[in-house]
Amino acid sequence: MPAPTVLTRLSTLVAAAVMLLFFCALASRAEAPGSQFRAIQVPGSKPDMRENCPGLIASNRLPTLPAALIPAPPMPGAAIPAALGPDQAQITYVGHSTFLVESPKQVRIATDYNDYVRPRLLPDIVTMNHAHSTHYSERPDPDIKYVLRGWREDGKPANHDVTYADVHVRSVSTNIRNWNGGTELNGNSIFIFEIGSLCIAHLGHLHHTLTQQQLDDIGHIDVLMVPVDGSYTMDMEGMAEVVEAIKAPLNIPMHFFSTPSLRHFLDLMGRKHELEFSTTPTMVVSKTSLPGRPKFMVLPGRPG
Repeated sequence: MPAPTVLTRLSTLVAAAVMLLFFCALASRAEAPGSQFRAIQVPGSKPDMRENCPGLIASNRLPTLPAALIPAPPMPGAAIPAALGPDQAQITYVGHSTFLVESPKQVRIATDYNDYVRPRLLPDIVTMNHAHSTHYSERPDPDIKYVLRGWREDGKPANHDVTYADVHVRSVSTNIRNWNGGTELNGNSIFIFEIGSLCIAHLGHLHHTLTQQQLDDIGHIDVLMVPVDGSYTMDMEGMAEVVEAIKAPLNIPMHFFSTPSLRHFLDLMGRKHELEFSTTPTMVVSKTSLPGRPKFMVLPGRPG
């Protein structure tokens, strides 16, 4: 009879489709070969950040002024303007992965402090990661008050939690690839700088997407410094996933080596982010100056 034959074939096709969906779901949760650092996320899940920045109220965010990013003196390492208010921070892109972050009380922080690219002014606090020698120094200036290494020799999380004047620095550990292609646990730290009611995060030499626990530990971020090289850290699609998970209003690219690689990443993010190229490596940021729509602000500096 033809009818049972059609029904039988239809039932077989439905069963095959169900099995295919089942195995696809399993595959989506597995790590791809050679990408053991990529975090496994539950499909459809969304990060549930803790509001752990000072002065933040989840249901009552401060108003934003999208066009109010304040220009600052163009000289890298320039003195903090006298008008810098208690809710502001000054950020200067020195180059590669190094920024100079300055607080209203003139506390100076240098990120990924190394022996090749350094700010002109002596920092009070330096953070370092050790994936490559351009991200750390074995001879930091002895007058630096706090030298915060993003790794420990015993492989445990660095877990920094330092308060100095009007700055609070904490860290969230991630893994890195080692020179043999394996995993070095807790070899990188994402550093978070809390200044006033601002939270500024530096991803360091990030090699993988983030777990829910890491996202929760990072919490709400206002300004995110993002490595966008697409190879030495991680692929651009993975880094885009990190940016979208953290959801910072203002993102600053770093560690991009060339204009084409920078453009490639910005094109990838362009559908959801505004884009602006600054003529000066220095900018002043405040809670009320954050853009209303997520933005990438490209600061001139030494990219590689």
